[in-house]
Amino acid sequence: MTRAATPPRLVKLQLMESPSTIELAKATLLMVSVVMSLGVVAALLADRIRIPDVPILLMIGMAAGPAGLGWVDVPVGSTLNQLILIFGAAYILFDGGATLRLAVLRQTWITITVISTAGVLITGGITAAAAHWLMGLPWPAALLLGAVLASTDPATLVPVFRQIAIRERVAQTVMSESAFNDAMAAIITFSLLAAITGGGHFSLGVALGDLAWEAGIGLLIGALFGYGLAWSIGHPRQAWLVEHASVLTLIAVSAAYLAADRLHASGFMAVFVVGIFHGNLDALGFAQEPKTAHESEHYILTTAFIMRVMIFILLGAQVDFALIFDQGLPALGVVLTFMLIARPITVLLCAGPDRRAAWSRNELLFMCWTRETGVIPGALAGMLLAMNAPGAKVIASVTLLAILITILVQATTTRWLAQKLDLLDCRST
Repeated sequence: MTRAATPPRLVKLQLMESPSTIELAKATLLMVSVVMSLGVVAALLADRIRIPDVPILLMIGMAAGPAGLGWVDVPVGSTLNQLILIFGAAYILFDGGATLRLAVLRQTWITITVISTAGVLITGGITAAAAHWLMGLPWPAALLLGAVLASTDPATLVPVFRQIAIRERVAQTVMSESAFNDAMAAIITFSLLAAITGGGHFSLGVALGDLAWEAGIGLLIGALFGYGLAWSIGHPRQAWLVEHASVLTLIAVSAAYLAADRLHASGFMAVFVVGIFHGNLDALGFAQEPKTAHESEHYILTTAFIMRVMIFILLGAQVDFALIFDQGLPALGVVLTFMLIARPITVLLCAGPDRRAAWSRNELLFMCWTRETGVIPGALAGMLLAMNAPGAKVIASVTLLAILITILVQATTTRWLAQKLDLLDCRST
């Protein structure tokens, strides 16, 4: 008697529900529960001592990671980690874009454009020189390190400015810079890598063309999806979609990022522009009922908080202290040069001459200090490691050190400095 074949559908079901898959799902669920619980503790603690929650999340992640209590252990190269980093950073950027006002951007667009392009080159060049002279890095590796560290981090800055009411045009300029300069830093990094590994050939024309494509297509895709979202949730004829506004924002963020990435453009720039459209419905001729607008804002804030918790606790848990300590004081000198010399020079050269914005001395001083490093530079350093780029391990260690110092020092002092410089927005405090 022949044995009956198992129906294909049953085989598929059995494969999908293998014990290892189920156990992995349970472990993932437990990890997410632990991380979110730690996030609530971090938020309560940050509120009690009146500092942004980002540095608290990072420190809790360091304590809960494999080098500490061992509660959180998500490999850097895992699918879960990459999903959290990509979608989390994209959604936080969308949230940041939604806080911007077109009237403010019209006043400060020159500073944003110059500091997001020429400013990246200035910061990267000064940092590279410091790495070459202080650490003895060969120029190829030093230039790669400068390029990786040159961009500010929107995933860090947006939450900080969400929690501290800084004068509107200063906060929005710094957030816009952080959103727009990641494309520039990525292009410089990989153009340099191609020149180094390809025999030293570097084409300025090709690099500028890549920048124009990434930025231009990213802006265009963001505008298309942003207007579509605004029309869907703000046009009177689409009232039946209003109750699904929260879901539509998730769809718009994911679709804009993936569409831009598919066309080799900046996905982060695209989602930032989607956020700008969402936050300026009135300027586009659309409107929402006050109750709907309040519910939508509450949903976005809650989702952004969840993404922030996941990103920074995982980032803290993945810190390799042995890699950092291996570089010693020279690496610390590079980071301090990057913070205390490269950033101020960049701000003074790029924003100081902007007569349209007419920045005050206090505003320039604040922007000189505020430039946290986080997810985007960390991702670039990770890519160089995966590609076995020259000096990749040293680049990764200095990048990690820069992330720790800028978040733990600069983010925690943002409110204090803004208060000293009289830049707190009294209308929101």
